[in-house]
Amino acid sequence: MLMKNLGISIVAVVILIALPALASVQGYNFFLTVFPYAAFAVFLGGFIYRMVKWWIIPVPFRITTTCGQQKSLPWIKQSPLENPAGFWGVAGRMALEIFLFRSLFRNTSVEISGKRPVYGSAKWLWFFGLVFHWSLLIIVLRHLRFFIEPVAPWIAGLSALDGFFEIGIPALYLSDFAVLAGLSVLFLRRVIIPRVRYISLPVDYFALLLILGIVVTGLLMRHFFSTDLLAVKSIVLGWITLSPVVPAGIGIFFYIHLFLVFTLMVWFPFSKLMHLGGVFLSPTRILANNNRRERHINPWNAPVKVHTYAEYEDEFRDKMKAVGLPVDKE
Repeated sequence: MLMKNLGISIVAVVILIALPALASVQGYNFFLTVFPYAAFAVFLGGFIYRMVKWWIIPVPFRITTTCGQQKSLPWIKQSPLENPAGFWGVAGRMALEIFLFRSLFRNTSVEISGKRPVYGSAKWLWFFGLVFHWSLLIIVLRHLRFFIEPVAPWIAGLSALDGFFEIGIPALYLSDFAVLAGLSVLFLRRVIIPRVRYISLPVDYFALLLILGIVVTGLLMRHFFSTDLLAVKSIVLGWITLSPVVPAGIGIFFYIHLFLVFTLMVWFPFSKLMHLGGVFLSPTRILANNNRRERHINPWNAPVKVHTYAEYEDEFRDKMKAVGLPVDKE
């Protein structure tokens, strides 16, 4: 099963790499003039569609995931982040979840010792997941220098801080090394751990391999196959001003890198990567746990015809009296 799922993903990524590598001049024109707008339209439209679809799903009652004391009597200490009772508790909980992966920090490993399950701490998944997501965010922010002219000071400062150790020429960014480390651990986790390997599908491997292809081609352009950054910036600014250009002298790795990025954008709204937006609409995370203090009415409950006891007694009063049952009305 592993070889089949992983093989499908590898073949898919290889085909995606081969398309721009074997393309003609007309193909390059398509990659730089038509495909960027189409990919952005699919990404934006798909993202909005998925968010609206989740937004309109009714939530009849609070189903928050909690592991702490709920707010109750004044003399009972509440856990405001574990079991939030209001907006600010939810805001704090969500901030820790989004920026520090707080729930993943509780990740544990389970092993069978004899006939008993033994639980132990497993913070490695939290650490490398955090490293991967934060380094990927920094890389995206660094790439904003191609979209802005002049480059904002904070982008230049972020790039300088990221390349602080000045390893190699050009400098190796810490985020480049970190994203590779995070991707490698997340990929090996799906390959090595039997339980995770059993539930992994081709789309799970495809996501990691596609992002890995984007990162590797970006590193190749930066450190081994130099690319004219001024030409790249002219391409990006051409997209923004709706006047795309196709400069000469851009290496093949740039087209591969660009095609993989736009493929990721097209695929993103329809994949598991939509947890980027879904976390903000997850009822187990964004709702305060106030079920004991407020009544929540199910919005889709259909009207039900009830038969009250008074109506029941009116219907069967004679029979009830005949068998000696007490009645409210004589």
